[in-house]
Amino acid sequence: MKPGDTNVPEVMSGGCERLAPVLSRIGDKWTVLVIILLGRRSMRFNELKRQIGSISQRMLTFTLRGLERDGLVKRTVQASVPPRVDYELTPLGFSLLEPLQHLGSWAVANMPEIEASQERYDAEVEAA
Repeated sequence: MKPGDTNVPEVMSGGCERLAPVLSRIGDKWTVLVIILLGRRSMRFNELKRQIGSISQRMLTFTLRGLERDGLVKRTVQASVPPRVDYELTPLGFSLLEPLQHLGSWAVANMPEIEASQERYDAEVEAA
């Protein structure tokens, strides 16, 4: 692919302002992890937190609320004592899995080259 050879539809009038929050949401590292985990099956809050590991309770809550607001995740409260809350992907959320899987595959395939580039860059900066 050469510069300018993109397959991105023209952004309609004012589209960049509308598109930026969506791209910000789906480009967030926590969103990516939550979507991938929920792509396997529905999960409870603490199960998601354990699976992700390094996310704070506040950040997971913020991420899940944003995904629910955007229509990517469905939150279901089950009437039990204590109440049980499950999170699952909506059809829109499932439609995001494929591009995220491609992005993940690209990252894995290119990690050696990226890490080598980072080492070269850091060495040049340190030498300067």
